[in-house]
Amino acid sequence: MYLTIQELKKTKGYSITKLCVFAKVQRSSYYKWLNREASTNEQFNKTLIPLIRDAYEEKGGILGYRQMTIKLNREQDFHVNHKRIYRLMNILNLKSVCRRKRKRYIKSTPEITAKNILNRDFSANRFGEKWLTDVTEMKYGKSGKAYLSAILDLGDKSIVSFVLGNSNNNVLVFRTFDIAHEQHPDAKPIFHSDRGFQYTSKVFKNKLDNAGMTQSMSRISRCIDNGPMEAFFGTLKSEMYYLNKFSSYQELESAVIEYIEYYNNHRYQKRLECMTPMEYRQHLLSKVA
Repeated sequence: MYLTIQELKKTKGYSITKLCVFAKVQRSSYYKWLNREASTNEQFNKTLIPLIRDAYEEKGGILGYRQMTIKLNREQDFHVNHKRIYRLMNILNLKSVCRRKRKRYIKSTPEITAKNILNRDFSANRFGEKWLTDVTEMKYGKSGKAYLSAILDLGDKSIVSFVLGNSNNNVLVFRTFDIAHEQHPDAKPIFHSDRGFQYTSKVFKNKLDNAGMTQSMSRISRCIDNGPMEAFFGTLKSEMYYLNKFSSYQELESAVIEYIEYYNNHRYQKRLECMTPMEYRQHLLSKVA
């Protein structure tokens, strides 16, 4: 409580007297607390507070207490508990600005369908074992629409390839696949998607067959079958897209490129042992070597 009063006085300039009345504490008790010799725990909190503020502002407020804990522990060599960070962020009134929106689906008549071979088994022990893919819509300007196609690896949770385009068509999806295959020609993963028209085309099936990949598809209207891919798009939108207004396609494209670079190389994930996707890929490779 006293720490909250101290922070509100420092950041908002509120009257100590009014804050004490609001908090139902004696003004003299607050000053007694203020002038006492701080404990080791309190001194550590004072060290953490500016670091929390800086990290929060660094990415425009997208960090919640879990991501904040990982970031501080990785970059400051701390071993701080998430409960402490949660409490301090509440005191500082710092909350993640992220929000989510539901996905809209495009109905289509499939040429080719495949069984749900993945069957929600989202575990993978190496890069190139299982790939997920999907397309999501984003808007810019007054009425512009762009479509992001991406492929995610389940081993290291990295974005293997992505393409942003003005049309949700075969070219968009085929180009995304071609980039991934060109960069990783030896990868022969289970390739999982929903039943969008691009993925159910004969041409796309031929691409998978020629690359030696096994096609897998979600069941009808079961987006959970492609859960990690949906989760990535949700994270990208909540941490970048929904927080900004894009006046042009070029602005949106630059922001997408910047975010995915951040996601792959700088965004720590607890499920990856607090590593980034690219760090975790090297970790997986070292276990094989």
